[in-house]
Amino acid sequence: MSVWIVLLTIPEAGKHKMLSRKTNEQTNGYRRYAVRKTLVLGLLACLILIMAVAALNAGAIKLNPYQVFRAVIGKGIDTADIVIWRIRLPRILAAVVAGTGLAAAGCVMQNNLRNPLASPSTLGISSAAAFGANLAIIVFGAGTIRSTGADAVNISNPYFVTTAAFLCSMIAAGIILLLAKAGGFTPEAIVLAGVALSSLFSAGTILIQYFAEDVQIAAAVFWTFGDLGRVAWQEVIILAVIVVCATVYFLFRRWDYNALASGEETAKSLGVHVDRVRLGGMLVSSLITAVAVSFLGIIGFVGLVAPQMMRRILGGDHRHLLPASALMGALLLLVSDTLARTLVSPVVLPVGAITSFFGAPLFLYLLARGYHKG
Repeated sequence: MSVWIVLLTIPEAGKHKMLSRKTNEQTNGYRRYAVRKTLVLGLLACLILIMAVAALNAGAIKLNPYQVFRAVIGKGIDTADIVIWRIRLPRILAAVVAGTGLAAAGCVMQNNLRNPLASPSTLGISSAAAFGANLAIIVFGAGTIRSTGADAVNISNPYFVTTAAFLCSMIAAGIILLLAKAGGFTPEAIVLAGVALSSLFSAGTILIQYFAEDVQIAAAVFWTFGDLGRVAWQEVIILAVIVVCATVYFLFRRWDYNALASGEETAKSLGVHVDRVRLGGMLVSSLITAVAVSFLGIIGFVGLVAPQMMRRILGGDHRHLLPASALMGALLLLVSDTLARTLVSPVVLPVGAITSFFGAPLFLYLLARGYHKG
């Protein structure tokens, strides 16, 4: 009898051993997966820090690293203090914060609309926010027009400008959501609708500028280009508070975004309120875009390029994709702004033009590749 018991228990023991070995392999595989994601995030953070230090030392006014260091700790000469604390440091922080927000917004838009080409710039939301900001600055006098130089527009009431930009961006976001939900629009049609909305709001901006005075036109056009040099500490703080709160909200919803990436029906079966998640994501993304555009002008393609790059490196898990996209957006905008300041120094190029050079080739590549498959 004992012989039969031994013979019968050997296969069961082998099964348990195989299951245990398979479980260990899966655990080790997940650990390697998590370590790789963490390393990528750490590398991006280190690159941002290195680039920020390089940006502090780059510019038309030559300062050696020792002078920069003493200025940062508050012991520099007057010239160095002014350059670092009033010009370069606010600009660097604005690049990091705005890049983080725009990239996170683009990542969420791409997931919510299931469209890899969705971003604040390609869906017309940036143009709508620019229209609202122009309306507030030129028509309602929220900005003081001084000259056609780098400080052409001084935002005297940033809250009103941000509110106007947000309302107009929400109109564009609402139209996109309605078309995607009620009209049953395909990803291709959503992109075309975004192009149409962008043209519509751009036409409205042109009409506002048409009836403005010459100096106002020059100032508004310069403002629309996208420039980080106009921000002061007040704008940086406002932008940082909104971007941090929005990013926390996105990370809180990361599991909902993962479920939504598997399809609307799958997400509903998992208990996700799809309409609520989409509406909340578009609302918060539009708020980020509105604040960034109202303070910095139109900065295109950051919200498109950063998530696409990270999606190809890390995959579609929003636990890692969202923070990685945010860090990559910060790095891209910081590099773009440093190039804008140094390529033809002392002339400062519009940072929006530099980011478009990054984004336009990727946009064309995705179209040529057939983005409905990716």
